[in-house]
Amino acid sequence: MTGFLLLIFILINLGGCTKEATAPTKTKAPAQTDTGQPPQEVSDELKHVLQTHQMLTPIGDIPIPEDNPMNPEVLKLGQALYFDPLLSGDNTRSCASCHDASLGYGDGKATFEKVDGTAGARNSPTVINSGYYKTNFWDGRASSLEEQALGPIENPNEMNQNLDALINELKAIKGYEEMFQKAFGTGITKETIAKAIAAFERQIVVKDTAYDRFLQGEKNALTDQEVRGLGLFVGKAMCVTCHNGPNLSDNNFYNIGIESEDEGRFAVTQEPGDLGRIRTPGLYGITHTAPYMRDGSLKTLEDVIDYYDRGGDNHPNKSFFIKQFMPLGLSDSEKADLLAFLKTLGGQPPVFEKPELP
Repeated sequence: MTGFLLLIFILINLGGCTKEATAPTKTKAPAQTDTGQPPQEVSDELKHVLQTHQMLTPIGDIPIPEDNPMNPEVLKLGQALYFDPLLSGDNTRSCASCHDASLGYGDGKATFEKVDGTAGARNSPTVINSGYYKTNFWDGRASSLEEQALGPIENPNEMNQNLDALINELKAIKGYEEMFQKAFGTGITKETIAKAIAAFERQIVVKDTAYDRFLQGEKNALTDQEVRGLGLFVGKAMCVTCHNGPNLSDNNFYNIGIESEDEGRFAVTQEPGDLGRIRTPGLYGITHTAPYMRDGSLKTLEDVIDYYDRGGDNHPNKSFFIKQFMPLGLSDSEKADLLAFLKTLGGQPPVFEKPELP
């Protein structure tokens, strides 16, 4: 088995322009019991697999850039900008319009609604834990949360606002100039707008979940069924292939088989191997962020499990490990166990409400 996985690793790294993860070593879920009681022990094998995939340590604090500290003045400004419809060309929509706290910081729709009222191409990704990513947007075209913050404002299909015009509008509103001075010691610029919004969004974090408490040694945090689901997550269900590390995202790009004209990462790199690939989303807050996938085509977590269980759809550039190792062959009880574990990652996202605007 070890030699076979090594061969797969070599083949993957010789083909395609984006590195793909190797398949995880198969791990047995803890033996099923009907006691309904919290687990008392986790097998050494499961601990080893969690350690291998950097999942044995809780998520930790969100990284903060040295040039954008999260001081109270910056956060206050960022919150105002996040909720202010002045940031859109027609003054009708704000960042919160597509990233609503009551909808898991998404919009609850399959794909976002464009300014003309028609359906957009992609699902509005949640802001939850977005500061942990190495790149942002489904295709990774933004290298930082600051860069990401300006993208929707300028996008003609989203907020359709010229940034130079926005700066002039903000300067004309009594109070904003003073807020920017207090936050950054300078006037209103593209850079300070981006920094304020990004700093505010870095507060939108889910990390105190039952799963994290379990990793911290609270044995009763997960039930027997949820631990079985964790065993499946890192074993037979192969979720850990992409959903690994502290934020349960490897920050890589994959084509999971969705039959779509969406170019994915290819639109950024122009590399044929990236056609249809999208960045692995993290799983924290997942119970709040339906519908799922970049096209919002899967309404429930049960649908997501079924999708991977059958091996996905048949995009011609589907990633190697999905073609090689799926369908998974999960039983109904295994699906239920996996679902139970995924639900432990939901947590409680912080709720920020619209403040009094200048």
